[in-house]
Amino acid sequence: MGKARLEAFSDGVIAVIITIIVLELRIPRDAGLANLWELAAPFLSYVLSFVFIAIYWNNHHHMLHTVERVNGAILWANMHLLFWLSLVPFATAWMAEHPFSTWPTSLYGLILVMAAFAYRLLQGAVINFHGKQSLLAAAVGADVKGKASIVLYLAAIGFAFVQTWVSISLYVIVACMWLIPDRRIERVLNR
Repeated sequence: MGKARLEAFSDGVIAVIITIIVLELRIPRDAGLANLWELAAPFLSYVLSFVFIAIYWNNHHHMLHTVERVNGAILWANMHLLFWLSLVPFATAWMAEHPFSTWPTSLYGLILVMAAFAYRLLQGAVINFHGKQSLLAAAVGADVKGKASIVLYLAAIGFAFVQTWVSISLYVIVACMWLIPDRRIERVLNR
């Protein structure tokens, strides 16, 4: 079967996720600029989550450029990824409401690491369906950046119980690692 419905559905779900995240931002109680300070933590949580969702959308988009057809395994792997991404608004809101608190910070990391595992499963399903010589297999290779992200997420979850600012810093580092869309796929597609 073709990939068009998978792309359209995924794009729609991701758009809804971003919308839900932004709806959690509240208007300041008063009109003064000083009151914006109370929104600093929620806004920074929103920005971080927006960046992560944008990264997943960009890389998902790039991955699907290597795909001509999909099968049931790819469809379910994609739904698994969307499930974990759909939990980002909840974790974002909880972390924004209780900045630098252990449990919200660790749950945020758990959702990020599960989304990373889900993305790897989707990537594996695509490679299994299209073969070890496929464009995606050639592009991702050993996927050092993907594996490093998972390690950093796991470390961040652990640090949430010691120093949450370290956890947040690790989340930001992973986001910075992925800000540029996956050039490996672009290079393979441009050959």
